[in-house]
Amino acid sequence: MTNRTTAGRATRWAKGTAVTAVSAVVCYGIWTSCRSWAQGVRDASEDAFLAGSLESLLAGIAGVLSMPLLLWAGMRLLGERANHLLLLGGTVAWFLIGGHVVEDAVGNGATAAFLALFAVLGGLAALTQPRPA
Repeated sequence: MTNRTTAGRATRWAKGTAVTAVSAVVCYGIWTSCRSWAQGVRDASEDAFLAGSLESLLAGIAGVLSMPLLLWAGMRLLGERANHLLLLGGTVAWFLIGGHVVEDAVGNGATAAFLALFAVLGGLAALTQPRPA
C-alpha cells in the first residue's frame, strides 16, 4: 500500500508542477501583453496626467486573477480535487514572483528561472491536501 501512496503523491506532484508551469506561461503572456497595451496608452498620451494608469491596474488584475482560475481548471481537467492550498499559495506566489518578473522586466534567463521556481512551488503545494474524513 505504501508504493501506491508514494506513486499517487508523485503523480499528484507531477500534475501540480505541469499545471503550474503551463498556468505561469499563460499568465505571463496575459500580463505582459496587457502591460504592453497599458504602455502604449501611456505613450500615446504623454501630456495627460495619469495616462495609462487604469490600463496598468487592469493589466495587473488580469495577470494575477487569471492564475487561480487556470490552476483550478488544470487540476480539475487532470482529475485532481482538494487543491485549496495550491490555489491560495499559487495566487500569492504568482503575485510576488510574476509581479517581479513582469513589472521589473528581468532578463530572459531570470524569467525562465523564476517561472521554473514557481512551477516547483506549485508542485509542492499540490502535494498538500485535506485528509479524508
